[in-house]
Amino acid sequence: MSRPGLAALLSFFIPGVGQIYNGDILRGVFWLIVTPGFWLGTGGILGWVCHIIAAATAYNRAEDKERMRYGMG
Repeated sequence: MSRPGLAALLSFFIPGVGQIYNGDILRGVFWLIVTPGFWLGTGGILGWVCHIIAAATAYNRAEDKERMRYGMG
């Protein structure tokens, strides 16, 4: 069972880990590869954007999975 807050926290610190925690391995690998590219390619400016987006998507995906599990959506 994925907890949305934990998934978001994991992906905020290491983008992709929250997705892997949720069971979305390919999404996690995507963020693990893309984020360093944005850090290096933009001199760090867009690296933080990746952290925030990865955390938000991990949170939303964990919420969706929780709703499906309990039949609320």
